[in-house]
Amino acid sequence: MIVYAEIECMLYDGHSLKDKRSIIKKVISKLRQTSNVSVTELDFHDLWQRTKFGIVSISTDYVHAEKIIQHAIGQIDSFSELERTITNVERL
Repeated sequence: MIVYAEIECMLYDGHSLKDKRSIIKKVISKLRQTSNVSVTELDFHDLWQRTKFGIVSISTDYVHAEKIIQHAIGQIDSFSELERTITNVERL
């Protein structure tokens, strides 16, 4: 099973694209270290207050893949520099 999530976030601590990139690199690094997921920034590359992450988990069991995605979403929520606004999770 493949579980895919698109997560839009607002960034409040960054005041430039350089600050945004620093925060995004930290989030992506943490997700890759703590969760077995693929993650990338999908949209809003030129806006310093918004971002959109794409996260994918592949497993033989849907429940396991869903748990991995939910853990990754929890990790994103743990960052005080950003706020999750819109989350879409799909089973493919």
